[in-house]
Amino acid sequence: MDNVRIAWQGRQWCHLVADSLDELHLFAKSLGLKRAWFQAHASLPHYDVTVEVRIVALSRGAMPADRRTLISRGRQLKLELIASLNRAEPQLRLFE
Repeated sequence: MDNVRIAWQGRQWCHLVADSLDELHLFAKSLGLKRAWFQAHASLPHYDVTVEVRIVALSRGAMPADRRTLISRGRQLKLELIASLNRAEPQLRLFE
């Protein structure tokens, strides 16, 4: 979890990443985030969270991350996301 504090719609926002997609989605759900808010199509998959949610996440075990760590985790998540989409694609062809 970074601490970039991007200003948008009158609030300050950060990025939430994790070691795996399952961990990320489970933790996001525990914070009350909707799966639809997952930024799968971003250059690095993540959830955007407000500074207030960041504080809660840190109190529940999230770790602050520097830019290098955030990018590393994000790349790992991107590879996992691509692999899961590649596994799903042959199954989706059954419905064509």
